[in-house]
Amino acid sequence: MQIFKKKQYGVINLPKEEEKDLPVVPEGTWVKCNKCGKILYKKSLEENLNVCTNCNHYFRLGSYERLSLICDKGTFKEFNKNMASKNPMNFPKYETKIKANQEKSGNVEAVVTGECEIGGNKAIIAVMDSNFLMGSMGTVVGEKITLAIEEATKRKLPIIIFTASGGARMQEGILSLMQMAKISSALAKHNEAGLLYITVLTDPTTGGVTASFAMLGDIILAEPKALIGFAGRRVIEGTIKEKLPADFQSAEFLLEHGFVDNIVERKDLKRVLSTLLKLHKSKEV
Repeated sequence: MQIFKKKQYGVINLPKEEEKDLPVVPEGTWVKCNKCGKILYKKSLEENLNVCTNCNHYFRLGSYERLSLICDKGTFKEFNKNMASKNPMNFPKYETKIKANQEKSGNVEAVVTGECEIGGNKAIIAVMDSNFLMGSMGTVVGEKITLAIEEATKRKLPIIIFTASGGARMQEGILSLMQMAKISSALAKHNEAGLLYITVLTDPTTGGVTASFAMLGDIILAEPKALIGFAGRRVIEGTIKEKLPADFQSAEFLLEHGFVDNIVERKDLKRVLSTLLKLHKSKEV
């Protein structure tokens, strides 16, 4: 039975004078991969576009991190940066939660929108941020995306939306759900004008975002292994009374079943988007 006993490790207490001589490692120098558990040097991870060098796991990116990888340097101009959520349903402590997420993420809201160039091609872009209330879609998120789409229609430009969301924002109730119809309506007018709409599904893209504008793209791309779905596994299995495949809400499963046009690695995204914009440019002039 000795093999089942936990090994005991001794603790060595260094004298105070020796502790002072130990090198100090700055906080945040190392990052643990959530997938394989490997400890990674943060600088090397960032140089690899925040993709684990051991297991190829994709770390989630903030809005501005994503924009720095996709947009040509110095071309991004943000729209409606200071548009912030109120508390339309008087949900308890909602303002406090918003403020805490603003401080944590560095964003005013869960989406950043603006104009940019990608490989010299002009476009309107919206990037959702899972670091802000899991990218949940409230009234401001819906308004910012709608205004970006309308600007793209007005200026006859393509629009690219990077989705990352847990779905509708429960603190804003029915007003949150209304954003699905509002964004979809703006996209319909953009489509009627013969303009290009590209969606890039990143981890996670779920709930009402998946049920609306995430799946309306003329071209739908996704990052490898991204979680994409509407309801959770337990809810779906309870409804249809069947067991679902282990990977049924992965980007790869959706590609196999025709819901996604292609899966693109992070290092190739800018090149692929630039090519698509260039190919469709003649139709948008």
